[in-house]
Amino acid sequence: MTPELQRRVDQAVDNFMQGYGCCQSVVAAFADLYGFTEEQALRIGAGFGGGVGRLRMMCGAVSALVILVGMDCGQTEGSDRAGKSACYKVVRELLAQSERENGSLICAEILGLKGEKVHCSYVASERTQEYYKTRPCAAKVESAARIFASYLSGKEVY
Repeated sequence: MTPELQRRVDQAVDNFMQGYGCCQSVVAAFADLYGFTEEQALRIGAGFGGGVGRLRMMCGAVSALVILVGMDCGQTEGSDRAGKSACYKVVRELLAQSERENGSLICAEILGLKGEKVHCSYVASERTQEYYKTRPCAAKVESAARIFASYLSGKEVY
């Protein structure tokens, strides 16, 4: 991995440690490659926190992969079925890699909340030292950022 891409992986983790959500953290680390400002990237990823609005569904870091793939190779013509299919292929490949590395794509499963009532509150958790000690989220952010960086490394131009 190039030093620039490693810097982006590190930035994603740093973003998370500053209090941003998993999706925001990863999208913001790469969004400038696609002409988005940091503020735009943070807004795009804001609703995906806590597994989409804290519903504990698809992990925010995984959602970031979907957003970034769309930015990178998403089709721009409604009738472009081949382009849409190519984008879906990349999404599936990167999500499969994330699932292999992290055991699941689902926030509740990653956090070990199986069987617990996880839809009880939309209120964001306070970010304390204890929060960071008990959550694997920083590692999931790093994993998603590394997966996307590796994808970019495999392309001739990014």
